[in-house]
Amino acid sequence: MKRIFLCIIAIIGMSSNVKAQEDKYLWLEEVDGKKALEFVNEQSKKTEAKLTSSPYYKSIYDKSLEIYNSTDRIPYPSMYGDYVYNFWRDKDHVRGIWRRTQKSKYLNGEPEWETVLDIDALCKKDNKKWVYKGVSGLYPTFDRFLIRLSNGGGDAVVIREYDVNKKEFIKDGFYIPESKGNATYFDKNTLIVSSNFGEGTMTTSGYSNQIKLWKRGTYLKKAKLIFEGKRTDVASSGIVFRDGDKKYIAAYRSKSFYTREINIWHKEKFVTLDIPENASFNALLNDQAVLNLKSDWTVNGKTYKQGSIISLNFPDLLEGKHTTSLIYQPNELSSVSGVSTTKNTLLLNVLNDVNGELYIYKFNNGKWNKEKVNAPKHGRLSVYSTDETSNNYLFSFENFLTPRTVYYANADNNTFKAFKSLPSYFNSEKYKIKQFKVKSTDGTMVPYFVVHAKNMVFDGSNPTLISAYGGFESSSLPFYSASYGANLLDNGFVFVLANIRGGGEYGPKWHQAGLKEKRQNVYDDFHSVAEDLIAKKITSPKHLGIRGGSNGGLLVGVAFTQRPDLYNAVICAVPLLDMKRYNKLLAGASWMGEYGNPDKPEEWAFIKKYSPYHNLKPNKKYPEVFFYTSTRDDRVHPGHARKMAAKMKDMGYSFFYYENTEGGHAGSSTNEQSAKSTAMTFSYLIMKLK
Repeated sequence: MKRIFLCIIAIIGMSSNVKAQEDKYLWLEEVDGKKALEFVNEQSKKTEAKLTSSPYYKSIYDKSLEIYNSTDRIPYPSMYGDYVYNFWRDKDHVRGIWRRTQKSKYLNGEPEWETVLDIDALCKKDNKKWVYKGVSGLYPTFDRFLIRLSNGGGDAVVIREYDVNKKEFIKDGFYIPESKGNATYFDKNTLIVSSNFGEGTMTTSGYSNQIKLWKRGTYLKKAKLIFEGKRTDVASSGIVFRDGDKKYIAAYRSKSFYTREINIWHKEKFVTLDIPENASFNALLNDQAVLNLKSDWTVNGKTYKQGSIISLNFPDLLEGKHTTSLIYQPNELSSVSGVSTTKNTLLLNVLNDVNGELYIYKFNNGKWNKEKVNAPKHGRLSVYSTDETSNNYLFSFENFLTPRTVYYANADNNTFKAFKSLPSYFNSEKYKIKQFKVKSTDGTMVPYFVVHAKNMVFDGSNPTLISAYGGFESSSLPFYSASYGANLLDNGFVFVLANIRGGGEYGPKWHQAGLKEKRQNVYDDFHSVAEDLIAKKITSPKHLGIRGGSNGGLLVGVAFTQRPDLYNAVICAVPLLDMKRYNKLLAGASWMGEYGNPDKPEEWAFIKKYSPYHNLKPNKKYPEVFFYTSTRDDRVHPGHARKMAAKMKDMGYSFFYYENTEGGHAGSSTNEQSAKSTAMTFSYLIMKLK
């Protein structure tokens, strides 16, 4: 009897414990739920009314829209055959036009643009809020393209086949219903497709785990299954590797965000490449498979260091043999930020202490020979477009005070010339750039850039904004922003870009130092930068604001819940915040390689220490946060921001909240929406920090 009584008491205790842990804001995860949208609309209207009535709002909106719609912008090229294609939005093309010009005329600086597809007209015809999401062309003729269109700006897309010469969608052409997937041509009458093929064909992350070969004139549901991963994988997707006249079907099975199995169709079957699962397969060029190593790899008795770029003879690799060559090995302060190919050269973007360098590599007689491109220094270098039919390419340079310039280059003779530059929207002569390093909690030196007026007085009164990301090996590099310059710097602000761990600024090791149980390193780095700015009297907590989006939204969410004493303004955009349920919301399960699995007690033990939603406490002096998200974000669930705002509301905290009804993870679908977002966020910053 006593045992039964104790069991009853235990059950009651368990029940009350479960109840105590229940999330009373789950209703806000129902994206289009009536009650949820009532909350969203109420909060958005309050925020919009308050921020649009700011004395700064109208001028910032007008200036931002002028910048976004400017015809002086660079029409960034994508080269297909004899044409250069470009997607363009302005005041007359709100949703945008996909257009083209002959390559020769573009490179001569005299493009004659012809509209290939008018997205605004298509929206009107279909009564949809289409957002252009890119194309895939039919090699080598490029007369047909698969066009990806999103209804509202989310990641899920409809794929339709288009004839660029007739300027029309092909009747009875390939059509793939809305899904998070992809398709590419194998030949004119065959597609490699990864899509939602019905029940059991999607992973727990919301992506396809099947790859099919689809023949023209047949039903998609009858396409031939050629590869299938596991439902617990992140995704499976098919692509075509091209190396001159050779082409290979590749099936990528992403086991996690950072590990993948690469299978190549060879001798009538798929062969799994014997390479490290965490290595990135960056290119196939002249029978050389180019890999970026994320950890040390010993092969044939030789060890290649983490962060190195190596190549393997591809025909040998298909037979299970390893014939390797070293291309690039980083030092303590360098890393590779980009790998590109022309017809027969390899281009490496290298970061040297977070400053860009560019190198050309050529493979001759079993060796890679390199030449450094004498490109501008002290900023961001990016290879923007390459030509697979020649060794010509375009790269760009920019920094905080130098507008982006695109250069037309030739890898054969290592020459380049300025092609087009953005206009300067603010007087950069008034400002200067400094790079500092600060010691983080564990002694690691963390770099950050500061942009400020030359005559700035270091008295702690300068309104300052820190931007950072700190995740997914994504580097935060110097960039030119006309909007930041004209609306923040010219309003007396200091801008700071922090290169905290979790990013890729110093290669894989910098990223891996912020993974899973090491995540607090990322946040300690961020706090250290803030403390250093205050110690240098560049600013003070009263005048210090922070901004981050997506993983960066998680970053600033942690920052204000852990150290509310440091910040007076927080822009938390399309954020992750509920780290207990993130893996159950939309694409969240795919990020467990970054954050860990909260369903495992041993991993939730370290995640719960920083999860902003769970560390929000009553009776604290939190800054008045500005949450910004999108109803149509199908990558990071808007429920994160909604629930955090609702919890703060019930605790009596004031905040700002705005949810755009479209825009996807980008937050905006049109230039007008982008200008509105900019004007509201900058008005908020000026109001809080000046």
